[in-house]
Amino acid sequence: MAKEKKLVQSITSMEVDFAQWYTDVVTKAELVDYSGVRGCTIFRPAGYAIWENIQKELDKRFKETGVENVYMPMFIPESLLNKEKDHVEGFAPEVAWVTYGGGEQLQERLCVRPTSETLFCDFYSHIIESYRDLPKVYNQWCSVVRWEKTTRPFLRTLEFLWQEGHTAHATAEEAEERTEQMLNLYADFCEQVLAIPMVRGKKTDKEKFAGAEATYTIEALMHDGKALQSGTSHNFGDGFAKAFGIQYTDKENKLQYVHQTSWGMTTRLIGALIMVHGDNSGLVLPPRIAPTQVMIIPIMQKKEGVLEKADELCKKLSNSLRVKVDASDKTPGYKFSEQEMRGIPVRVEIGPKDIEANQAVVVRRDTREKVIVSLDEIETKIQEILETMQADMLQRATEHRDSHTYEAHTTEEFKDIVANKPGFVKAMWCGDRACEDQIKEVTGATSRCMPFKQEHISDKCVCCGKPAKTLVYWGKAY
Repeated sequence: MAKEKKLVQSITSMEVDFAQWYTDVVTKAELVDYSGVRGCTIFRPAGYAIWENIQKELDKRFKETGVENVYMPMFIPESLLNKEKDHVEGFAPEVAWVTYGGGEQLQERLCVRPTSETLFCDFYSHIIESYRDLPKVYNQWCSVVRWEKTTRPFLRTLEFLWQEGHTAHATAEEAEERTEQMLNLYADFCEQVLAIPMVRGKKTDKEKFAGAEATYTIEALMHDGKALQSGTSHNFGDGFAKAFGIQYTDKENKLQYVHQTSWGMTTRLIGALIMVHGDNSGLVLPPRIAPTQVMIIPIMQKKEGVLEKADELCKKLSNSLRVKVDASDKTPGYKFSEQEMRGIPVRVEIGPKDIEANQAVVVRRDTREKVIVSLDEIETKIQEILETMQADMLQRATEHRDSHTYEAHTTEEFKDIVANKPGFVKAMWCGDRACEDQIKEVTGATSRCMPFKQEHISDKCVCCGKPAKTLVYWGKAY
């Protein structure tokens, strides 16, 4: 029993220290391990399997909208990176440089890609000539490097995995349509698959992507009341096209610049899963994204026929579900704790008495509700439980977000909410950068987005009191 208690007690309570709770879950659930390089992590099978499922589901949705996958080099010549001034300035502090190759100093430094706009632009300038070549709707799955000062697994690391879409279009209207389409695709995925509700909106000019005309974002609220930017989609207009000479001949035989977009999601989504759904026993994974949806745990497995029945049940359920049997020599109690730590949605307990009664005990991870189910209908029943669990998890996360979203009408209200009520703050803004900067300086909160669904909760800017027409979601963020 000592081992069983230790497995659970090794997690710091989120109410005591949320940051340490997060670190404990990440390591104890064996999602990642730390490498010998500061800020770089090793994805263990349990962690990488979640990313594989995210990748699989997103890739399917991308391709349904006409996206094709490509792959670009990881190195970018300095001269190529310098072609777009605003873009370079935005990433300069985070860039890692290669200066030697094979023991010899390079004639030109190579940037280890922090993102691939310049590579795609250079590529497009070579392959786009006519309106017949458009649109180009490409995506790549890769890793990028950003030399962060402070790191945390999944949320902010020197190297991380992501996808980055880069498209080229004939018109501004087509580019804007694709930009919004991909943002909505991201939001739908997060809500339908990850059970995480999103606020959809536009970034302020201060917070938009370097070199973009407009950046759209989806923002999630974590259990501790901090916001997490979970996906972005950028409309580049023709700025990059002019810097890189990406032109096409239109139907009137006139030269035009293309209009471009870029959009991406990263492994920080796994961090969001942990912080939105996890509890003091570990992970709680939504069924649709969980690598293992059902863990069968044999009780008194040394008794004749128990393991055989567990394997038979696994084979039956595997027709429609992702199932495993824990046939290790650990005690049942330890196995229960381990299954909870890893966030596996459903546990099935089956022992000699259950076999005799043609039944099994089915336990939900999120509510720990136990039901006795006949083996004749267990497949259908578990599928129903998983669908209910998926919907319940989204509802709980939505209720948490809504109950931790507050309105501020004055600076004093704003300061009090940020200091005492972690969450989103809805407040009106005049549009002045100085007010945005002052709010951050005074409260530590940043503008998360100007939501597509605008409300008019006041006539005055929460900071300066001048007339305001734009509602902004503010909050402290990861």
